[in-house]
Amino acid sequence: MKKIAFHNLGCKVNAYETNAMIRQFEEHGFEIVPFDEKADIYVVNTCTVTSIADKKSRQMLHRAKRLNPDAAVVAVGCYVQADAQRALSDEAIDIVIGNDLKHRAFELITAGESGCVDIGSGRDYETLSAGTDESRVRAFVKIQDGCNQFCSYCLIPYVRGRIRSADRESVLRDVRELTARGIKEIVLTGIHISSYGTENGGEWGTPLLNLIKAVSEELPDGRVRLGSLEPRIVTPEFVAGLKSVPNLCPHFHLSLQSGCDETLRRMNRHYTAEEYAAAVELLRSEFEHPAITTDVIVGFPGETDEEFETTRRFLEKINLYELHVFKYSVRQGTRAEMLPGRIDPATAEKRSNILLKLSAAGKAGFEEYYRGRRTVILAEEELSVRGERLLTGYNPEYVRFDIPAAGHKVGDFVEIF
Repeated sequence: MKKIAFHNLGCKVNAYETNAMIRQFEEHGFEIVPFDEKADIYVVNTCTVTSIADKKSRQMLHRAKRLNPDAAVVAVGCYVQADAQRALSDEAIDIVIGNDLKHRAFELITAGESGCVDIGSGRDYETLSAGTDESRVRAFVKIQDGCNQFCSYCLIPYVRGRIRSADRESVLRDVRELTARGIKEIVLTGIHISSYGTENGGEWGTPLLNLIKAVSEELPDGRVRLGSLEPRIVTPEFVAGLKSVPNLCPHFHLSLQSGCDETLRRMNRHYTAEEYAAAVELLRSEFEHPAITTDVIVGFPGETDEEFETTRRFLEKINLYELHVFKYSVRQGTRAEMLPGRIDPATAEKRSNILLKLSAAGKAGFEEYYRGRRTVILAEEELSVRGERLLTGYNPEYVRFDIPAAGHKVGDFVEIF
């Protein structure tokens, strides 16, 4: 029996696609082994969202070749899509597969063939069958691919293409199959899920909301969680619709990137800081204690000390649960590559550290709310800590709790105080 190992880098969409590729090989009798073991084939699902992601992709591919020089090393995904010739010229890589050919991974890899097609407008949605680690109780379901936003710093529209949506029945089929395997929580994910169902010019909100409700009905005893949302989708009508979904997790990731309007304009983000704050307040007005998280980029070209301070004050005022802070990374081929006013790495590092401290304070304050309060966790993993058996899991707001394992098992919903 041939052995194959997979390593995933990047976003939740990549995680879903990696699991789907694993399933292709499982169905053909391959043995799936950990990436640090000797295998006949190594597959790395790569990322190119930052220069650090590029570096990590290359490192994992070279590591695979060192683990077994005779193995076939396969680079899949965004790093390949950004520059297939660069990947093909790397002596550590034997096969490259672009983003729109992951559904043919088994066919291409076993034939020893590479494939990377141009991703442009008008492409069909690439259907992949859901796959998941049997030990898990939460699973991603990909509902959408591509992005039409063209933020000035971002390569994603070029490596993922324009928006394409999964049809409703294929999503529900995934959900049914996963719940039949014991999955208790479904995370709806995509590159830009706010645009789900809008390929023909429809308004954001209604197609996604209808899908969320349909998925919710498929797991009445489980949970539905959402991937990243665009702030502009957060309207009174959309939030009221979310509120009507009884098993929706009130955990919302609203990407901000900057709290300064001047910086947002250079980033080609299509909202103001005031509009973002209004979206946050709307969610807080409808949900009792929603977890709101965000992404922030520091050191974007032209970001002055005053602009950064505007962002810091804005974030301090709206007091989110958690900040994912990134230092700006030049992406070749984006509009931001040509912008003047590059920020030196030391300044970007200093700004990052300031926001990370702010994030830590926000996280601590948000989690303190649950001290002595009732909440429900989904037990995901059993741990042994100093000889004591514990279960670790997350509540709907994605706060982690460790509890004694006695009387409970992985997959249980456990009420705690």
